Amino acid sequence: MENRPKDKAEASPPSGRDVVLSVQSLHKKIGRKPIIRDVTFDVRAGEIFGFLGPNGSGKTTTIRMLTGLIRPTAGRVLVCGEDVKRRPERALRHIGCIVENPEMYPFLTGWENLEHFARMQEGITRERIAEVVAIVRMDKRIHDKVKTYSLGMRQRLGIAQALLGSPELLILDEPTNGLDPKGIKELRAFIRELADEGLSLLISSHLLSEIQLMCDRVAIIAAGRVIAVGEVNELVRQAGAYTIWQFDRPDAGRSLLAQGADVALVGDGKHRIDEALLASMPGAVITRMQDDAVPRWVETFVREGIAVRAVHKAAPSLEELFLKLTEGESVG
Repeated sequence: MENRPKDKAEASPPSGRDVVLSVQSLHKKIGRKPIIRDVTFDVRAGEIFGFLGPNGSGKTTTIRMLTGLIRPTAGRVLVCGEDVKRRPERALRHIGCIVENPEMYPFLTGWENLEHFARMQEGITRERIAEVVAIVRMDKRIHDKVKTYSLGMRQRLGIAQALLGSPELLILDEPTNGLDPKGIKELRAFIRELADEGLSLLISSHLLSEIQLMCDRVAIIAAGRVIAVGEVNELVRQAGAYTIWQFDRPDAGRSLLAQGADVALVGDGKHRIDEALLASMPGAVITRMQDDAVPRWVETFVREGIAVRAVHKAAPSLEELFLKLTEGESVG
């Protein structure tokens, strides 16, 4: 048996803004087929970390390895310095997790569900159950049957269940799936509150817009490999956003923009902007330009007698971000 020095990361849990979750060169094969390839990233204390990728990119498979549900072919996962493979019980006590949808017993009340899950862990008191109910703000409905809950309430109850053991890291897999806009907004604010209180969160999603609004940093995964890790807004800035113009005279505005050396006009079929946004801006002229060029162009349009009805910044789509980060190469 190899006698190697004990890792510093394994010796003691991190503190402050140190690493809570360290994913190191994670691989997973099924037969000879690689599913996850060299996935590496860290989640720091008190941050909301996004795990972004299209459906089928390997997000849920990776999360299952992080939580010990399946074993990696190679690599390792450290949670608060504990190795998930070597010391699963010690490592996983630091994690609360909802993989895909929270599973609850519909004919029990919310409180009864939490009591049931509390019995599976040592030392969970009624006081702790009441505490997590207050954290997720379900005091008024916790004694109603779960079958009467909205999807958003079930999501909150699932988070309460995941928080029972006072974890340092909360993992949520596609938490906004099926929620209406109001529910998404409330969940986003609630997640930020948890982070502000010192909890680390790993949020997986296929929606770039949600990750932008919710997360501090992000790992972008495609076809089982991480292609970028960094601050969300910086990665989006590198990919280049669109500037969408709406004029009282669209043809005149487009003609003037076409003369600018600092402007690239984007034709129909050359972008992936949300059609709902464009429908609200008839005659929109789509461009790429630096942010500091926008005020100069507004002045130019005013001087030329062209009224600017609206200027809108639109982030690149997830697909465009992938193409930019891989320099146009296939991510498959």
